Amino acid sequence: MTVPGLRWALTGLLGFAAFMGLGVLVARQPLQLDVEVANALRGQYRQAAGAVAGVLTEVLGPALPYVLAVALLALVLRDRARLSLCLRLAGVLVLCRLTSPVFKPVFLRQRPREYPDLSYPSGHVVSVAATGLVVVLLCGWLRPRLVRWAVLCAAVATVLAATCRIVLGVHWVTDTAGGVLAVLGVGLVSASALRLLPFPGPERRSLDG
Repeated sequence: MTVPGLRWALTGLLGFAAFMGLGVLVARQPLQLDVEVANALRGQYRQAAGAVAGVLTEVLGPALPYVLAVALLALVLRDRARLSLCLRLAGVLVLCRLTSPVFKPVFLRQRPREYPDLSYPSGHVVSVAATGLVVVLLCGWLRPRLVRWAVLCAAVATVLAATCRIVLGVHWVTDTAGGVLAVLGVGLVSASALRLLPFPGPERRSLDG
């Protein structure tokens, strides 16, 4: 692993450590921020805001990684030279997405209101953030000029997904923050290990793309 790659991996390890630390901190009881936001939005899931959030959360949720997986498959079918790249990207996507089902039973955190499944980290936020991260990686290899736009779109989509889950009263604020930390942690480490980070120069991109 190159020095820049090692730096990305260390950043990821810090993010994962923050995810675990936050999980331990909030597993037994919510933070004051969680309580205040939940109280301020109590019952909103029955109102117009909840209806809008319900629609958005169907789009910005667990379906997105599958949509991206189909897009990666289509890219491979179009150009077999992209097989290695797409397999590595798919690996990052799967590892990031697994952080929700794997770690929810670890922390056993309950939802703000009665709702099936555990709470930390938010599966919807993990799905959106993981999809966004892999899209950024894909742009970094194939369309470098779009990286900034991809980062912006990923950030906006993740914040919107988190907001919807909080408005619906099915997640605490820290559940959504934990989802982002989990994806950044696992995503940066795995992307570095799979040599997706740092992004390649033009010469290497043309050979390895």
